Amino acid sequence: MKVLVTGAAGFIGMHVSQLLLARGDQVVGIDNLNDYYDPRLKQARLERLRGHAGFAFEKLDVADRPAMERLFAESGFDRVVHLAAQAGVRYSLQNPHAYIDSNVVGFMNVLEGCRHNRVQHLAYASSSSVYGGNTAMPFSEHHNIDHPVSLYAATKKANELMAHTYSHLYRLPTTGLRFFTVYGPWGRPDMALFLFTRAMLEGRPIQVFNHGRMVRDFTYIDDIAAGVVHVLDRAASADAGFDPARPDPARSNAPYRVFNIGNNEPVELMAFIEAIEHALGRQADKEFLPLQDGDVPATFADVSELAAWTGFKPGTPVREGVARFVAWYRDYHGV
Repeated sequence: MKVLVTGAAGFIGMHVSQLLLARGDQVVGIDNLNDYYDPRLKQARLERLRGHAGFAFEKLDVADRPAMERLFAESGFDRVVHLAAQAGVRYSLQNPHAYIDSNVVGFMNVLEGCRHNRVQHLAYASSSSVYGGNTAMPFSEHHNIDHPVSLYAATKKANELMAHTYSHLYRLPTTGLRFFTVYGPWGRPDMALFLFTRAMLEGRPIQVFNHGRMVRDFTYIDDIAAGVVHVLDRAASADAGFDPARPDPARSNAPYRVFNIGNNEPVELMAFIEAIEHALGRQADKEFLPLQDGDVPATFADVSELAAWTGFKPGTPVREGVARFVAWYRDYHGV
């Protein structure tokens, strides 16, 4: 297949591209290489992909409508994995316009490209953040998601609504993937694991929000990438049993699906920190702080729908995944 991967220089984008290339697919990667975090890390990820004969890269912003129209018209993609986005809950409090430009306008351009160029299936990144103020655990695709608590979450819910509209109007198969706290080698520097590891190695205190009373369904990057590819290979289809009188958020009479991709085993933040301490062989100096605006105290993914649809379920233990990250971090930074 010929697959477009947007955000190919990103954390998840690089790993998904590697899996697709390893099985022989042709991958066209695009990324705007912005400076939300160190572009050198993005360039280093790209170097790992450029070693594959089947990989081509173009520096391009998904919010650039003429450039996206040209890309789709000229390239003839079979399938699309849309991962490009302005990430981060906390940054959305500082620069909200970046989220509308990238996550809403950019997604519109991807949908239009798929619609007009006979793309077989669009798989796109949503987020566990869409569950917002929900407190029913574990989070299920069947739950209502009408109460986002950050603009980032609101843009991701908007993506799901926009995708459903295109699935309904144009019969474009779309699948949204609600990622749960992704971590692992080549991860983003603004994520907790990267921040904690760097601070501990530099002898600085780590900032522990909500006074440590946080629970996250930490999901290892290899599981996330495998889940994306499994979903990409089975295009969304209409549910013949969908009842519009009692609509289920996880179902539709259009070729539309959404799935959680999480480890299905939430871990307390303090236990996560202990795993880092164990891997580094040193204790963390902790600075306990209140819960930040836009954040939620707990996440927990029900992945029964993903398992039923694809036969795949994440399962990398946190201690194992953290140890792999620390080994990568030490090697990458020479520490």
